[in-house]
Amino acid sequence: MITNADAGTSDQENVDRALSVLRASADVEVCSTSNPGELDGVLHRRGTRRVVVVGGDGSLHAVVAALHRRQELGEVELALIPLGTGNDFARGTGIPLEPDEAARLVLDGEVRPVDLVVDCVGNVVVNNVHIGAGAQASRKAHKWKKRVGRLGYPVGAILASIRPPFIRVRIEVDGEEVADFAHPILMASVGNGPNVGGGAEITPRADPEDGKVDVMISFAVGPLARFGYMFHFRRGEHHRREDVKYLRGTTVSVSGQDFYCSADGEVYGPERHRTWRVEPGAMRMVLPS
Repeated sequence: MITNADAGTSDQENVDRALSVLRASADVEVCSTSNPGELDGVLHRRGTRRVVVVGGDGSLHAVVAALHRRQELGEVELALIPLGTGNDFARGTGIPLEPDEAARLVLDGEVRPVDLVVDCVGNVVVNNVHIGAGAQASRKAHKWKKRVGRLGYPVGAILASIRPPFIRVRIEVDGEEVADFAHPILMASVGNGPNVGGGAEITPRADPEDGKVDVMISFAVGPLARFGYMFHFRRGEHHRREDVKYLRGTTVSVSGQDFYCSADGEVYGPERHRTWRVEPGAMRMVLPS
């Protein structure tokens, strides 16, 4: 079990709840890590044991990225006990959010192949990566999550909606151009899973076991269009709008003016070009039957 060494008291209580379930049926070693070096050391001595990640999307991302870098991802059985702020990967795959229920899934769940998204410089995306207004919302929410927890997501979205970044980029899905420089976009998302921001279904039809990513591109740049887009977004119906393109594919390329990316909640940039591709069944995860 890999935990965050910087977790607070409430998180430790939830870890203890999960441990009480696991230790009733299995031998468990708890390893707390606070940096990539410590994480690498834990993974190096894991042997053939199942690796249980305790934390949110960022914690799962860090473990998957380390295993991918070590070229060991396909050898490991991964499980997740979600204790993060958003827990979007858990929501999208049906992993229980209560620690004791998630621990029972670790013991009794089904190990299945799950897709991974990898970009052109080797960075991984477990759940979702988006650019434009969504990435700006993530940047602003990051400052607020430490103060108000999950409420940081709507705060970030509100702040981003005041002056959203309209970006001009060229987007290709499996080699076909689906957005060009002549038509600015509000945001675009490449989804291995459906949820971001603590449960918002940005790519609602995405399935991390189908060998493809879902691509959502919003061209809602006018004031009324943005209002309509956000109204339908909250209802999970934005992908049906006429000013939204919703596609599926295996490779997505974005190029153009500077843009920021938010991948599994981690923001980086500015970028001028990124390509993401699906690696079908690249990891093995314990999921509900």
